[in-house]
Order: sequence, then structure tokens, then C-alpha cells
Amino acid sequence: MDLLGEVRAWLARPDNDFSWSSFLDADAALVELDGLTERVRAEGRVPFALSVLFAPTGPIQEVALSSGWGDEFLTLAERFDAAAAAGGEDPPA
Repeated sequence: MDLLGEVRAWLARPDNDFSWSSFLDADAALVELDGLTERVRAEGRVPFALSVLFAPTGPIQEVALSSGWGDEFLTLAERFDAAAAAGGEDPPA
């Protein structure tokens, strides 16, 4: 998904504020996103854990709102929802 690369770029911005998210810092966010991206590539499905990251008040939105790119996040989340619906999603564990 090109979308996940875009999200990764937003999360990697040096001026991001992670204090309201469950991510400890940018490195932790990128490690988690990279791992889930690899699962999407390997399995061809969207893991439920990735959906949680994009959920309203989820970790990515919290970073986005705290860091001034909340509107951009909403666009990314809409694209994610459409892609997840088209490609299938694992049920929650």
C-alpha cells in the first residue's frame, strides 16, 4: 500500500508530538507500522492491529492532532478505510 508509506512519512516527521499516543516515540511508531506493513504485503490482508492504529482517537490520530496534521490524517484514514474494505480485514483477535 502506498498509503502506508505516506503515513510512515508523516509519523517520521521530526516535529511530531507523541505524548498523547500509545507510541513511545517516532521509532516505536515506525517499528510497529513497518511490521504491520510487512504483514499486509505477505498476507494480502489488513491485520486488525493496523485498523486500530487508524481508528478514531487511535495512536496515529493522536499524533496527527498533537502535531498539526489532523486534517491530513482524516484524508489518510478515509483512504485506509476504503483500501481495507476492498482488500479484506482480519477479524479482531
